[in-house]
Amino acid sequence: MPMKLIRLLAAFALLVASALPALAADAVYPPGLRLGMVPLVGLNTAKTFPGFESEDGSVKVLITELPPAAYGEVVSAFNSNPAGANGVKQDKIETPAGLAYFTTESGKAGDTPVRRYSMIVPGAGFSGYVAVQIPENATKIYTDEAVRHMFASTVTRKQVSAEEQIALMPFKITDLADFKDIRTLAPGSSIILADGNESAGYESKPFMILGLIGATPQQADDRARFAQEAALQIPGVRESRVTMSEPIRINGQQGFETRIDGVSGKDKTPVTVVQWIRFSTGGASLRIIASAPRDQWQAAFTRFRAVRDGIQPKG
Repeated sequence: MPMKLIRLLAAFALLVASALPALAADAVYPPGLRLGMVPLVGLNTAKTFPGFESEDGSVKVLITELPPAAYGEVVSAFNSNPAGANGVKQDKIETPAGLAYFTTESGKAGDTPVRRYSMIVPGAGFSGYVAVQIPENATKIYTDEAVRHMFASTVTRKQVSAEEQIALMPFKITDLADFKDIRTLAPGSSIILADGNESAGYESKPFMILGLIGATPQQADDRARFAQEAALQIPGVRESRVTMSEPIRINGQQGFETRIDGVSGKDKTPVTVVQWIRFSTGGASLRIIASAPRDQWQAAFTRFRAVRDGIQPKG
């Protein structure tokens, strides 16, 4: 290749690179997530959601995990309508995490014109999802090509340490009762402790879900009704019937214990499930759902109580 052409190509590459906001040195994983990327310079870890944001909060990069089937559904939608529609541009890009599919469109956040991007990538047992919003007055810096450049840096990790996940919860978990598989369901609000795992399924072994729920009733009769209705609506449990429901005290606070028998999973495993709600007079209440196959219930229940009684407030 003639040297003059080589110099021209090198100069062009330098010009393109200088036109993009610089990327930080290493990929950053939002706390508790298995999906990360190298954020553009000027973006830092967000304070109120998993992802990154500019100092003034106008540029947002939301990162989260979706069920594993979500990736295949998006790919099918892309393939059925590759041209996009209604001003939504579709594209794909290779990343260290795998082939990513993303869309670009213009819209409004209130009265502010914005540029929006949505990307999905495959993960091991999950689909990684990223949503970006950039106000129009920042698009000369954070261009389409800059966002594409950031998307191309997307990576995944196999697991997040239990310590990192537990640290995100708004309460302390002081006793894990020998549960080995720890998985965040919603960063900062719910977590699962299990003997099984995500790929094999949880239903055939004991597991617990710990989380917070919003406003709960204050009157005793209303709490009883609320607890029973909530227990009968636990996702994944079918043919449910209440076997016990009564008020109790949990770590000195008013609570309610409800037990149900039912079946769970594709194999219709007979299970016993206990739900504990520790009511709060202000703010969110603690809700614990613990399930075990009926033939493992007695041993599992002792462990469930150990975890329950070891949950303490932070501060």
